[in-house]
Amino acid sequence: MEQLLEIIEGINASIWGWPMMILLLGTHFYLTFRLKIPQRKIFTAIKLSVKKDSNSSGDVSQFEALATSLAATIGTGNIIGVATAVSLGGPGAVLWCWLTGLFGIATKYAEGLLAIRYREKTEDGRMLGGPMYALEKGLGCKWLGILFCIFTAIATFGIGNTVQANAISENLALACDGLITPEHTKMIVGFILATVVGFVIIGGVKSIAKWCTTLVPLMAALYILGCAYILFINREHLASALFLIINEAFSLKAVGGGTAGTVLMAAARYGIARGLFSNESGMGSAPIVAAAAQTRNPVRQALVSSTGTFWDTVVICAITGLVIVSSIVASPEINQNDGGMLTRKAFELIPYVGAPILTFGIITFAFSTILGWSYYGEKAIEYLIGKRGIIFYRIIYILLVFAGATMSLALVWGLSDIMNALMAIPNLISLLLLSNVIAKDTQYYLWEKHLDENAPN
Repeated sequence: MEQLLEIIEGINASIWGWPMMILLLGTHFYLTFRLKIPQRKIFTAIKLSVKKDSNSSGDVSQFEALATSLAATIGTGNIIGVATAVSLGGPGAVLWCWLTGLFGIATKYAEGLLAIRYREKTEDGRMLGGPMYALEKGLGCKWLGILFCIFTAIATFGIGNTVQANAISENLALACDGLITPEHTKMIVGFILATVVGFVIIGGVKSIAKWCTTLVPLMAALYILGCAYILFINREHLASALFLIINEAFSLKAVGGGTAGTVLMAAARYGIARGLFSNESGMGSAPIVAAAAQTRNPVRQALVSSTGTFWDTVVICAITGLVIVSSIVASPEINQNDGGMLTRKAFELIPYVGAPILTFGIITFAFSTILGWSYYGEKAIEYLIGKRGIIFYRIIYILLVFAGATMSLALVWGLSDIMNALMAIPNLISLLLLSNVIAKDTQYYLWEKHLDENAPN
């Protein structure tokens, strides 16, 4: 296992080197300015996200599509992922994670636009879309669409499944410590979790969306309230925490005795990697469900999709990072090398209910992510081998929920980062090569104020 972890870490370090970070951030920057900073319309986008285009084609409402996307993105990346970034890359990783989200709003916008523009309707009336269809129909590169779906199907079992199941079982095992052995807790949790997931995903996108629209607002509100209380407790240390985050994000000080690069490199690497894991901007996952939304034109759904990154990273991840770093400043004795415990130590500052709030947050965040990603995997499998493959995919997915509850967290995280990068590459290619199409639609519908107009069939 140690040798396998070393191999995976080596692959991870190669994939998440400067070329990948430049490609990802470069796409975020390019689309931000190529599309005339669509982030300016974030409040318009929020308003659109709660409206219905009931007479438009689609399987679910815009809000249901957004909730499903948020369910898939607001997961352990917002809690454990940010803490892991801080433990591995230092406090400066928080700023890089936040910047990835801020500029990633434009990328998420572009993904949503292409999802609607190139989606297609099946014989039974369902909507299918995502990067694979943009690659095939927009660029004529079906082979890249196939590669994207292969990477998506594999990534689904990591980022969307085993990572989340592992987080749930680890936290419940910790909560039940002394009452039942961790091994038995994980077995029980795995069985119950797999059963519930199977019950939900068997109903398809409408069943998944229904659960997500209930879970997402509740879990996000409770988690943010808990973070707000911790920030209030740490209010005297907030200025110092902000200074530390900004200072280490750009520090050229050597780490590891001068052999492991600079503090800046470590912070950027882990901050950007966890930023992508958190908000998935550029990965190509969210447009798969965006394609199912009822919307009158591509830009309306693009705006709604972009709010996912805003809520996920610009708000929730930023708050989480500030909570963790301010707690470290307030209590220097906290072990910063244990990413899994950093957030828990911070939430223990809330008397009596801190640990239960965090446990509830992780369980609901992770469970909703499992549901959202199951849909992404289904659509990838359907593109590769047709609708007949979905039942077999669901069986494997449910079994892996059970297996993930007992897997090594380090192994799962490492594999997930690799799959994230492999998914992102073909998707980023489609965004860059189709940027003229994105810019043309954005200019007409958004900047020339035709947002309420129906797109031609």
